[in-house]
Amino acid sequence: MTDLVTWAELGGSLAAIGGAAYARHAHPAAYWSTVGLPVSVARLLASYSSTMDACGLTVEPSRWRALAVKATTRREIRPVPPRRGMIRPTSTGLRLRLRLAPGQEPADVAASAERLRHAWGVHAVYVRDVKPGVVELRLVGFDVLRKVRMPRRTVCGPLQVPVALREDATAFVRDYRAVPHELVLGATLSGKSMFLRSLIVALAAQSVALVGIDCKRGVELAPFAPRLSGLATDPEQAAELLPVLVKEMEDRYDLIKARQGIAPGTPDEEITSDIWGLPEDERPAPIVLFVDEVAELFLVATRKEEERRDEMVTQLIRLAQLGRAAGIYLEVCGQRFGAELGKGATMLRAQLTGRVCHRVNDEASAKMALGDIAPEAVYAACSIAAELPGLAVVGDTSGGWSRIRTPYLSLADAAATCRETAHLAPDVPALTPFRPYVPPVPVKEPKPVAAPAPVTE
Repeated sequence: MTDLVTWAELGGSLAAIGGAAYARHAHPAAYWSTVGLPVSVARLLASYSSTMDACGLTVEPSRWRALAVKATTRREIRPVPPRRGMIRPTSTGLRLRLRLAPGQEPADVAASAERLRHAWGVHAVYVRDVKPGVVELRLVGFDVLRKVRMPRRTVCGPLQVPVALREDATAFVRDYRAVPHELVLGATLSGKSMFLRSLIVALAAQSVALVGIDCKRGVELAPFAPRLSGLATDPEQAAELLPVLVKEMEDRYDLIKARQGIAPGTPDEEITSDIWGLPEDERPAPIVLFVDEVAELFLVATRKEEERRDEMVTQLIRLAQLGRAAGIYLEVCGQRFGAELGKGATMLRAQLTGRVCHRVNDEASAKMALGDIAPEAVYAACSIAAELPGLAVVGDTSGGWSRIRTPYLSLADAAATCRETAHLAPDVPALTPFRPYVPPVPVKEPKPVAAPAPVTE
């Protein structure tokens, strides 16, 4: 009987260990909530002072504190770590704030993030500057980009849409008013189309005019036709659409200019330099232009096509330079976007503030996207594996960068969302000739409740 109990206890322990190992691999969020979180909190509380001392994040105590310790106790006077705030558990990790000691800066804590990760047994540690003298540590318990789960609640305003998950478990919010234009690069099957699809679906719920240029005969953007205000499916149609957008931009500048020329006694808050300062009843709807496979607009074979290309590139550059104040924003996508495309390519790329680089085929393509704003991010973009579609490196002109991954969204679900939100498409008269044709949905006749029976005499 004793041997039976021993074997039962041993089997139960092995089953628990095996179950924990399986949960850690297959269900990391559940493993973190049940096992990883308590263990990491215990490690943090038990080793906080010694870990900070080993990382060089302690300072000598003040003279008054040293005198108080000598007067009340006979303990050895030790260096003082940053004051720790309350530990706040989350579904993906931990958050706590540190009040830095005099003489310390956030860069000191950021430099020790890798050491803190190993000391407390978490997947990653990220440092964010909250206010002078206070930083927030965000501890991530597992790889959140392996299986993307977007945060349930994300506060967003007009032209702000969450489209991906950052590696620190926060949402990547595409803010068109802060970053008006963006370049999205990625090789085939890298997840670039998924990123574009998520953007369109997120914007479809807002009062925004969506316009597309898809020179692959519309195979990428045609499924979203019910929600699009304009669509060009080849370079010839794009050459007709872009001048209309430029004319629309000029008309909006005339509207803003007329508003600035009102009577001298008008309050300052009614004078504006962009459409967002106009009264709501006078404000035109913002326009987001999606350009898929931008290289198709640059490639030419004849002299006539070269003239058309130069005109289109000039119009795109004008939209990128002047479109923000008129409420016109660009989302330019492609596999490669360098100077070899022709005249104007480098100038257009320089106007695209935001950069998103998915897996690329060579290092030169990554440098085209990120080399001029965040050189350190080039190596991160080159290390993206083909087994992780949707993984990308995002950066902007501030020099900051991070990894993101777009959640999976099927084309059928995206198209259904666009059909449901078709009524939200604002009316832009200039784009009416370019509105794509949407065939009516066939109505199925209801089946009879009972099959008719033949009449017999």
